[in-house]
Amino acid sequence: MTAAIDRALSIADLRELARGRLPRFVFEFIDGGAEDEITLARNRRGFEEIALLPRVLVDVARPSLATSILGRPSAAPMVVAPMGSCALGWPDADVAIARAAAAHGIPYTLSTMATTSLETLARAVPGRLWFQLYTLRDRAFTAALVDRAAAADYETLVVTLDLVTGGKRERDLRNGVSVPLRLGPRQLLQMLARPGWTWRAARQGSPRFENVRDLAADGDAGLTIAARVGQMLDAAFTWDDLARIRDRWPRRLVVKGVQHPQDADRLAGMGIDGIWVSNHGGRQLDGAAGAVDSLPALAHAVRGRAEIMIDSGIRRGVDIVKALASGAGCVAFGRPVLFGACAAGERGAHRAIGILVDELERAMKLCGTPDIPAIDRSLLRMPGRPV
Repeated sequence: MTAAIDRALSIADLRELARGRLPRFVFEFIDGGAEDEITLARNRRGFEEIALLPRVLVDVARPSLATSILGRPSAAPMVVAPMGSCALGWPDADVAIARAAAAHGIPYTLSTMATTSLETLARAVPGRLWFQLYTLRDRAFTAALVDRAAAADYETLVVTLDLVTGGKRERDLRNGVSVPLRLGPRQLLQMLARPGWTWRAARQGSPRFENVRDLAADGDAGLTIAARVGQMLDAAFTWDDLARIRDRWPRRLVVKGVQHPQDADRLAGMGIDGIWVSNHGGRQLDGAAGAVDSLPALAHAVRGRAEIMIDSGIRRGVDIVKALASGAGCVAFGRPVLFGACAAGERGAHRAIGILVDELERAMKLCGTPDIPAIDRSLLRMPGRPV
């Protein structure tokens, strides 16, 4: 396993390692999107279609990846995005990935639907920790989560707004993926074909949503993960409710799942610290614009009043350059580091971040950008611009 991880040259290599070590129903839960997966594909296509105009005769012998994210130094313009149910892929994957992020000097975001409680993670990881909040129908429980994150000293609260109901993830419906796991003959056959995963899963026991343990009903156990989460969500959550969370939370506040420039403008006007451009990795509204396609208009609408970050579709270091040049201050990624963790736990997560760091440094050299501020819109080939 160690040799295979060391030989992995790209996130695509780590994805294939994860595919070979996970039962099919688990891999497809991680890898898949909603409905026809149009937005899932569009996220990648958006990055692939951006062309760069590199500069030359610039001293890039020692490019600096260091930057500031939400007022604090970061070793690179990267954040690990929130992901639920990571323990399906590797036991204690939340802790493993958070430790890898801390080792690389970048923030880690824990999901409300993680299989590790926010208090457990805070005790286990001495890094920059953010907490991602889903807005739940039980508003007292939502408020309690906010207070718990403050008490555990999470530095940033990330309120996700693009999940007012669970996306229709047809791979999960066909595969019967749920937490706790409900295993039928098909899943058992796939598990027998992956004895390493099965042995680790048996030792771990069935994962549970630890942060909402008192909220989730055992009678919902047969639902897919998206459907079960969807039953808990507050589809009536509005601007006034967000303002109340802004007043309740004493530190930096980020809003995730934004794609419309009018929403970005209004969020910046109400004092939100960070606006996170995302379509939930193509796992919610199928047909939504690609995240990087939405980015320039949102950056223009915000006009520097809040920090801009983006996820959905980042698989290469050069994607990070393209995102920064298009208006983001930093990028976030989930699947790349989870693929690594599914292949080899903390070591695999560390390898995933290392690959992206190495590729970013290489891309900066080749673009003639010695530091992060040098990555700007002048690097982009715009329609109609002569070359």
